Amino acid sequence: MAEASSGSGVQQIAERFGVDWPHLLSQVVSFAIVCWLLQRFAYKPILKLLDERRKQIAEGIAESMWMTVVSTVVGIALSIPVGIGAAKNIAPAPVYYFCRAVLAVSRSFQEIILAIFFVKLFGFGPFAGVVTLSFATIGFYGKLLAEDIEDMDASQAEAVRAAGASWLQWLNYGVQPQVMPRMIGLGLYRFDINFRESAVIGIVGGGGIGATLNTAFDRYEFDSAAAIIIVIIVIVMACEYGSGYLRRWVQ
Repeated sequence: MAEASSGSGVQQIAERFGVDWPHLLSQVVSFAIVCWLLQRFAYKPILKLLDERRKQIAEGIAESMWMTVVSTVVGIALSIPVGIGAAKNIAPAPVYYFCRAVLAVSRSFQEIILAIFFVKLFGFGPFAGVVTLSFATIGFYGKLLAEDIEDMDASQAEAVRAAGASWLQWLNYGVQPQVMPRMIGLGLYRFDINFRESAVIGIVGGGGIGATLNTAFDRYEFDSAAAIIIVIIVIVMACEYGSGYLRRWVQ
């Protein structure tokens, strides 16, 4: 009886917080295996390396988080007008085709290709990484926003227009309430993606923790690289579950 009640309590907690236990368990097991392999084949204990390299790792993580926040905010701010213009049911034809072309160009290249181009254009450092992630965010967020606007309930928007609302008022009261919950969730999801991508583009000179990891490889400090990889895995898992919970709570 007690065991059934305990199981029911765990299930209630899982439902309350939206925890996907099988997925969480698989992530924990995968992380444990990676940590064991890195520890098994490293020359020094991982914890000792984390302590020795904590300043470098902390600076890299802080730079990656800064890049992620700035690029997500800038990218979403730029993608909103582009996404509105790319919605066929509310935008004039010239604006629609122009905005769709912007989205197509933004989505045509992987972040690593964009990073190489912007590093060549702006030089090594986090600025190139921020521009890369912001540009990628425009294609991702703008396309989904445009599709949501095209799939919205037209009757609700028409009721606002029939009340004598201006175009901006119609957009604010007829369109925005229908797409906002999903857009908030997608913004959090893009934040998660941008952090993961910041680790990748840093390898080609885009700054962040990826640059710290690349430096460790260049110096043949494979123990330090293993420690950095563990830190990246931990933070990515935390961002994934944190953003996932927030998305379910918002939506």
